[in-house]
Amino acid sequence: MDSAQGSSAVRMERMSKYIFTAPRWPASLVILLILGLLIELLSRRLDPSYEWFGILGFVIPGFLAFLLTRPLIVIQNRQMTWNRGALLATTCTLFSCLITLIGLILLRDLVDLCYAISLGFIFGVRLLVLVSISDYRTTRMVIPAAIQSIAGWLLVSLILPGTFPVLAPMLMVFFGTGFTILIWLIDRPLYRAFHIRGLKFLNAFIAHLTDGDKGMEDFFRDIGQQAWVPQVSIFFSRAGKKDVIFTIPNVHPGPMGEIGGGNLPSILRSRFEEEMMVAHGCATHDYNLVSESEIDKIVTAINETKSSLEWHTDASKPGRIQFGTVSLLYQRIGDALLMVSTRSPDKTEDIDFGIGHAIICEGHKITPHIGFVDAHNCLGEEIDVILPGTRTAHEYFTAASQAMDQWETILRYPLKAGYAHLPLPYSREEGIGDIGLQVLVTEAGGVKTAYILIDGNNMAQGVRERIRDEVLTLVDEAEVMTSDTHVVNTISGKNPVGQNISPDELIIHVLDGVEKALLDCSDAKAAGSSATCNGVVIFGSDSIAQLASIVNTILVYVVPISAGMLLLAVVLSVIAYMVIT
Repeated sequence: MDSAQGSSAVRMERMSKYIFTAPRWPASLVILLILGLLIELLSRRLDPSYEWFGILGFVIPGFLAFLLTRPLIVIQNRQMTWNRGALLATTCTLFSCLITLIGLILLRDLVDLCYAISLGFIFGVRLLVLVSISDYRTTRMVIPAAIQSIAGWLLVSLILPGTFPVLAPMLMVFFGTGFTILIWLIDRPLYRAFHIRGLKFLNAFIAHLTDGDKGMEDFFRDIGQQAWVPQVSIFFSRAGKKDVIFTIPNVHPGPMGEIGGGNLPSILRSRFEEEMMVAHGCATHDYNLVSESEIDKIVTAINETKSSLEWHTDASKPGRIQFGTVSLLYQRIGDALLMVSTRSPDKTEDIDFGIGHAIICEGHKITPHIGFVDAHNCLGEEIDVILPGTRTAHEYFTAASQAMDQWETILRYPLKAGYAHLPLPYSREEGIGDIGLQVLVTEAGGVKTAYILIDGNNMAQGVRERIRDEVLTLVDEAEVMTSDTHVVNTISGKNPVGQNISPDELIIHVLDGVEKALLDCSDAKAAGSSATCNGVVIFGSDSIAQLASIVNTILVYVVPISAGMLLLAVVLSVIAYMVIT
């Protein structure tokens, strides 16, 4: 299996291209007005009897739809922004204009039929959009969806008498029925597989983007699976100073924003009196926590080990192993082996849980406390994961095994440790999470090592090297890590550290943090901690793969199915017109 194939979660993230931000409502309304006035001018030139057609048929219905849609949805305790309402009204006005132009320019005798078809079509479009972004229950969205079409029907009946007043509502029923069937077809696959409503899930996603609602967690819990995952930590204690915990969860800080474990590093850190650095273990999006409450199980697992800690005052000098594309910084600290891995400047992304678990199990031959960190510090063009059985997985395992081979023979020296925490003056949108920057410095045998952790989701290519080169002027060895927090991502998985902020500015902050950690350095003792987080509910590989497959299939087939529904509705419309006339 090639890692380039990625994971199901990666395929899910690529669907973010279908999401966009609505423009501000005044801009949409200006376009709506221009469209209506253009139709008005054209219709007057073609036939004086069509006077006021553009105003009555397009401008007023569009503005009424904008003014009434949001209030009708809000009174049902659902979400709808003015920007989205304006964009929907303008888009439907554009569709209506394009369809009506066929009658005005090519089929003068069928203007009433073309406009009636446009009213039916925009009713169906509005129904589909509103059940997608506001309320999956079609019956509740019928009235908000019909506003624009009903207004156009009533107003244009004044200038298009004859068959139009009877034809228009018939076509609205035809198109409304067709789109209702389409909605059912879109919803059905997810319901059969997981007993969840696909459009209800989409409603929850939109609500999360709009106001941070966490309703999506209910869906994730329904499809989630329980897992027993290792949690390895190293405690550092110094006289007169707050203890520091360097912990490595083997669950994933995702899927996005505040949903699930998206803010895992910050939340986990806030649950402890000690200073805590939350590094990135081996886990892909399959190991996303289904809800924030699952973090409590990790907290419990760490706390339960405190009573059995065995403290040591020594550590080895750091070592670095290069095997293939993998570079591994390792250090024996007390009774724990800490390893930080990277492939930078090659792509360094999520490592599958199975690889990390195999490394931990192999390490149990020498010590119960094997801390293996994915530095997660070099983002490539595509978001891929490292899967078991690949050459890269073999390189990770071999490098870790070579580090373990040094366990018995490596010399140990008195341990000193220093810590610094610097909140950074950057936002989530700029790629920096809530924690900012943390630096842990160890000194053993006169050799200083800096473990630099930035609360972000990966790093732009080359940034890790630039930071490390500067830091090595202050210490002997260093590695730069990111926590993989997903609060910096609300849709796309790409917002790496160093992309939206200057690496030169970031380096200044990192050097400041390292200097403060060095000044804080003092005699220390350390203890390894290994626990199992019992029954943590995660997405699960089977469920997320099936979910991704179903959603991608829906996206592939929704276009031809929609085209078929529309063609059928148009044919029925023509037949109805012929019968009436």
